[in-house]
Amino acid sequence: MMELEGSRKPWRVLEFYSGIGGMRYSLLKSAVKATVVEAFDINDVANDVYQHNFGHRPFQGNIQTLNATDLDRYNADAWLLSPPCQPYTRQGLQKGSCDARASSFIKILELIPQLLQPPSYLFVENVVGFETSDTHEILVKILEKNNFVTQEFILSPLQFGLPYSRPRYYCLAKRKPLSFEVPEFNNQLLRTPGPLLGQTESAMEKERLQSAEYWDELLQACQPVEHFLVFKTFGKGEDSSTYSFHANDSAKSDRSDEENNVYFVPSSLVERWGSAMDIVYPHSKRCCCFTKSYYRYVKGTGSLLATVQDYLDISCLGIP
Repeated sequence: MMELEGSRKPWRVLEFYSGIGGMRYSLLKSAVKATVVEAFDINDVANDVYQHNFGHRPFQGNIQTLNATDLDRYNADAWLLSPPCQPYTRQGLQKGSCDARASSFIKILELIPQLLQPPSYLFVENVVGFETSDTHEILVKILEKNNFVTQEFILSPLQFGLPYSRPRYYCLAKRKPLSFEVPEFNNQLLRTPGPLLGQTESAMEKERLQSAEYWDELLQACQPVEHFLVFKTFGKGEDSSTYSFHANDSAKSDRSDEENNVYFVPSSLVERWGSAMDIVYPHSKRCCCFTKSYYRYVKGTGSLLATVQDYLDISCLGIP
């Protein structure tokens, strides 16, 4: 999504389900002139972090109590929405709109026809699986009836050179007469970022997206995990592969190595469950998505970082 066509004024943005501020941070990194006029999240801890990050505490009430008049007061150009994903996850019950956690998002969508000043842009993010849900059908139907055109994507950070395997669903919506640069992709679900860059998506490329070779090439092109770690190295010699999790010298005085030990996984657990763990290293070019169950369960909840290469016999685990 690009800056408001035909206008230099900053976007007025509403951020729904703001969490700790990932959407707002991305908006800042995009260099689009914008002001987040309000954020909404019901989680007190998330709002504490958001306030720490941005100096702005989100509205913490139940967003289902909002009405069209409330939203019109913000005169927002764009809405950013990352609604609860639990109704659509593979490991969940996949109840879609029948899940109580989907109701607030549907309520917000149902307010759009009632607005005197509807947004010009919407950006929706969710898990893979949302695109096949009945909530998705509701989203598309309401947007179409209210003169929005959409382009939908399933994209992974791996496709942008980032060592993070986390495919997600994204919906971009613009209210007419606004349009996308490549309108031939309107109302389609795309699996490559090419159309965002004005590129076409050939039938041959669609087939290639399904191949293991394509994803292997992406992995090779990714930056290593260590480019995204915040740490200070220590050890003897240039070949040292031991890491300390200090953000900088000033942080080192605040937290001792003994305190950091609480984050290390006991060797007994690694020896017993290592084959089920997703263990990565600073030189690795992929890691997996963290979930709410991280540290509670071994498998499928996120990657573990091994900071010492010879911590255990890696060959017995079959880990690259």
